[in-house]
Amino acid sequence: MNRSELARIAQAMVVTGKGLLAADESTGTIRKRFEAIKLESTEEHRRAYRELLFTTPGAAEWISGVIFYDETIRQKTADGRPFAQYLTQQGIIPGIKVDLGAKPLAGFAGETITEGLDGLRERLVEYRRLGARFAKWRAVIDIGAGIPTAFAIEANAHALARYAALCQENEIVPIVEPEVLMDGDHSIERCEEVTDATLSCVFKQLQDHRVELEGMVLKPNMVISGKKAAHRASPEAVAQATVRCLKRHVPPAVPGIAFLSGGQSPQEATLHLSLINRLGPLPWSLTFSYGRALQETAISTWGGRSGDFKAGQKEFARRARLNALAATGRYSAEMEQQAA
Repeated sequence: MNRSELARIAQAMVVTGKGLLAADESTGTIRKRFEAIKLESTEEHRRAYRELLFTTPGAAEWISGVIFYDETIRQKTADGRPFAQYLTQQGIIPGIKVDLGAKPLAGFAGETITEGLDGLRERLVEYRRLGARFAKWRAVIDIGAGIPTAFAIEANAHALARYAALCQENEIVPIVEPEVLMDGDHSIERCEEVTDATLSCVFKQLQDHRVELEGMVLKPNMVISGKKAAHRASPEAVAQATVRCLKRHVPPAVPGIAFLSGGQSPQEATLHLSLINRLGPLPWSLTFSYGRALQETAISTWGGRSGDFKAGQKEFARRARLNALAATGRYSAEMEQQAA
């Protein structure tokens, strides 16, 4: 394992003023997004949409890396260049989602375990050959009556650590994503309590599995009230609780933290990231790894119409630029109108 190379790539992924585009939606998820714009989810439509994002002029100014889905890492631009090769030439690092999704955890009603460890070593070898230099694995922790259990947290943390160790063995930087969901009506205090327990367990497992912390990136949720909570905490409270939680559990050896948006609106996710970055200095780079929060306006503007391809790219560039500003604490809500 080349530790210095892993650390170099991890640092490049979370370099100041840039973030990650999560374009790793499964075929089922992208179908739902396309249904919303009344577009059939064919392989060519999916390819064309990903090309819209990846070839946006200036994208490399704000985007450090892209997370692919298995189908996407095998696709090409209209002029025949593999997406991974195209992005690498732009100075954007290609990555790959390698988990096979969250499935019900037997014996634990309402809880899940992420599958995909079987055969992962061999898949990582192939993905590296296809150009991936980092990978992503998402664990899902739900909050509800009597959940999460300590066992479900530990089972998911163990799987995350096994995945991360396999990645590093194959000279691929692991993104470790333990997501505490914001579904439900829980308070920000309850989210902080569960996120505390989750991050504590994840880093214990990473150390037990001898994962090099310098060669990984953490992709956590922000500490936030449930979507259905009667009283949702202020953006400032979200920033403070998130930083407090990270300080307790994330060792300074980790080069960076790329937050997931987790169902927040694009504006909410950008504002929270900016407020978090104003609470520095902190030992890690704090940036974004957003999917829908970067893509939502781009996909609706494009709508599958070739004549609106460039308009869709313009929307994607706008959101990427605003989030890049948030990654240095320089975003404010007023910029939404100015940028439009």
